[in-house]
Amino acid sequence: MTLQVGAVAPQFTLTDQRGESWSLREHRGSPIVLYFYPKDDTPGCTTQACDIRDNWAEFSELGVAVAGISPDDHHSHGAFAARFQLPHTLLADPQRKAIGKYEAWGEKSMYGKRYEGVIRSSFVIDARGKVAAVFDRIQPKQQSSKALAVVKELATR
Repeated sequence: MTLQVGAVAPQFTLTDQRGESWSLREHRGSPIVLYFYPKDDTPGCTTQACDIRDNWAEFSELGVAVAGISPDDHHSHGAFAARFQLPHTLLADPQRKAIGKYEAWGEKSMYGKRYEGVIRSSFVIDARGKVAAVFDRIQPKQQSSKALAVVKELATR
């Protein structure tokens, strides 16, 4: 990944799980956690999304906007969010516009097979719209703890 801490967060507008437009620019002024994941309803992605859900009270208390982004469409996201009672936003990026801007697409391997896909990664963006943290190839169960640690640090500045 070449997107560095301190860089201006790349702007984008995507469709959320309700079919509504969601723009990064509209959320400026509060911390934002963006996480990129491969596919709705897969084991690792479900673990990652449910980790956010299980720590939602803390994200909410700190005023953090959280958005998960994958190439799935908004219908898939809606079903995924309903099935697991996810309180945060899921954004559809089938053309990989934001995924590309955040360099969350690349070579992966599973069982010795190499292929291209979404790299599970996470970004914390500060209230001024700058990248405060980059977690490349993050483990699903580490999402909340790592993001919350950065947001808490930002709150003390």
